[in-house]
Amino acid sequence: MGRLDGKVCLITGAARGQGESEARLFAREGATVWLTDVLDADGERVAGQIGAIYRHLDVRDESAWSALVTEMMGKHGRIDALINNAGIFATGRHFEIDPEEFARVMDVNCLGVFLGMRAVSPIMRELRSGSIVNISSLAGLRGGIGAFAYHTSKWAVRGMTKAAAVENGRRNVRVNSIHPGLIDTDMMQQLPGAEDEMRMTRRVPLGRAAAADEVANLALYLASDESSYSTGSEFIVDGGLNAL
Repeated sequence: MGRLDGKVCLITGAARGQGESEARLFAREGATVWLTDVLDADGERVAGQIGAIYRHLDVRDESAWSALVTEMMGKHGRIDALINNAGIFATGRHFEIDPEEFARVMDVNCLGVFLGMRAVSPIMRELRSGSIVNISSLAGLRGGIGAFAYHTSKWAVRGMTKAAAVENGRRNVRVNSIHPGLIDTDMMQQLPGAEDEMRMTRRVPLGRAAAADEVANLALYLASDESSYSTGSEFIVDGGLNAL
């Protein structure tokens, strides 16, 4: 028996990194997995390897979300879990970053999450069942230097999660956020000083960066019925950094 047997799960930004790990784990646990990205070659490769369905999706495109959800409903009649994983990173302090770059980060990281929730919530509310997992960041829990747009966007994801959890609770639709710290993915390589991993992980109480699978395991818990009484909460996977 898989922990997601019979569930239809949609994962955005799943061609690489955390999203790919989530897609692979969910498939192993019995879910029917739909994965999306804008990296079509990688997305098709992952889907082919795990027996999933891949679709190109720019999460900023409301009409694309509508078309995707309509297709999924036509095939399955339900959507049980949405993992809003797609996101981008940009460097720059608030007095340095170009407004267009700021808007680009906010569009992908915030508007994309909003549109995803907006697309699936009516279906889940009708079914009176569903789990939405929004991937935020440790940057959504504390301040930092040099990634102003990213921090801002991840705080917004945290706030949207809480508001949506309250709005959907009476319909048994759960909404939670995951807040990863240093995760060994392509995005981590964009961080200032990424070439010196020892320096980056020195302050982590567990003494290392996490593997993407360690975030996927938490997403699995939140997508499954095991977390049936958890909503509106932040789940931290950061090796203890937020405890400092």
